[in-house]
Amino acid sequence: MHVIGLDIGTTSTKAVVFTLQGKVISEHAVEYPIFTPSPAWAEQDPEQILRAAEEAIRVAVEKSATTAFLGVGISSAMHSLLLMDEQGSPLTRTIIWADNRSIHQSEKLLLSQGREIYLRTGTPIHPMSPLSKILWFKEEQPELFTQVHKFISIKDYLLYRWFGRYVIDYSLASATGLFNLEQLDYDTEVLQLLGIHKDQLPDPVPTTHVLQGMNPEHARAMGIGEDMPFVIGGSDGCLANLGIGAMEKGDVAITIGTSGAIRTVVPEPLTDTQMRTFCYALADKQWVIGGPTNNGGILLRWFRDQFAPGASYDELAAEAAIAGIGSGGLLCLPYLSGERAPIWNADARGCFFGMALHHQRGHFVRAAMEGVIYSVYSVGKALQDLSGDFRSVRASGGFVQSPLWCQILSDIFGAPVEIPESHQSSSWGAALLVLYALGEMDRLDAYKDQVPIRQTYLPNPLHHQQYQSLYEIYQEVYTSLEGSFGKIATYQRRL
Repeated sequence: MHVIGLDIGTTSTKAVVFTLQGKVISEHAVEYPIFTPSPAWAEQDPEQILRAAEEAIRVAVEKSATTAFLGVGISSAMHSLLLMDEQGSPLTRTIIWADNRSIHQSEKLLLSQGREIYLRTGTPIHPMSPLSKILWFKEEQPELFTQVHKFISIKDYLLYRWFGRYVIDYSLASATGLFNLEQLDYDTEVLQLLGIHKDQLPDPVPTTHVLQGMNPEHARAMGIGEDMPFVIGGSDGCLANLGIGAMEKGDVAITIGTSGAIRTVVPEPLTDTQMRTFCYALADKQWVIGGPTNNGGILLRWFRDQFAPGASYDELAAEAAIAGIGSGGLLCLPYLSGERAPIWNADARGCFFGMALHHQRGHFVRAAMEGVIYSVYSVGKALQDLSGDFRSVRASGGFVQSPLWCQILSDIFGAPVEIPESHQSSSWGAALLVLYALGEMDRLDAYKDQVPIRQTYLPNPLHHQQYQSLYEIYQEVYTSLEGSFGKIATYQRRL
């Protein structure tokens, strides 16, 4: 038997066929664009993502050369919003996490009920949140707002098209800003604030909820049977912790792809009085706390495309290695698309600080790599305040293909960093939920000690000391520029 993990990401959807022991048999990814009709907007076509998911599964199944499948588990990026009419057709494109159009609604909410809403829902008040996005539609497009039959996420849309039901898992629901963590249901006061009813939202269900009886047309498009069990799964971040084996107190998972995040699991909902972190549901007595950074690999890709066209990432990494620890005194604040945790400042902007005549391209590349890790490290310090010291650090995502970047992570954190054999952490987490939901596993954390580790990076104590000194300057630079960021962001929105 085999199991399929489907990961609906920001830039692509990937299907991975695993054995029941976690070995990758086949995989296929299909990319799609992000549309930016206005500077602060970030949208996608839900039909493109639907077709991408179906193609990804079909090709992965064909490549696997098997028909013995236990089921499909689904992972999805968080914070998307899609408005649907009564006939089940989209009224908008999918508005993704990177969309900042609701910055003013978020600012106003923070000054009024924001802190109380965060403490009940676990979702920081920020333009990424569907809460802020819905508020934007209510205030900026009231005629469209009154036409909405359902407010859903992209995964909810796919499930509606496949099974004819509007459902959302607890994990994604707890990332909307609309979901009460203690009650595991929509928050009455938030719904009153938005002026919407509970029946305008998908039905919340556990992450182990099983769907069967797929629309035959879509089943044929995927090359699978109509009766294939689909386990609804959860958010990509929560499932990355599961897939990487970071499931106990003190176990930390760091994922850096296009964006990034650091997370740990706690036995009950846990929020932060300073509102630096999120708290999302995974399963019974398993809650994921942590924080995301907007700017991971996207920063390095932007730098390569603008200043080193034609250069490979390996070539840039070789230049960065020569630049040495601290990039010759060059710091990078990596906030090209604002920032989420721990500062939650959509107006933050990227900058290089400390430029001098001796700096070459490699210094800028390394400063960008170090800046991304500084950002993750700042969230890690907030996590330590909440849940205690880290016992282990495991990393996944595209950045683990760079030994230099992994070593920088270990040196800045001052901790050993383990890299699992498979980098498909979210897809495997979704697959593990299938095994658990269908009775192939007794405990959700049973796989933890079986995760094969490909490599472990050990910190250099001297490098760690240097990075601690530079991190203090990094924080000072942000604090000094915080007010100016708001002014330049306002100017940019007028362009």
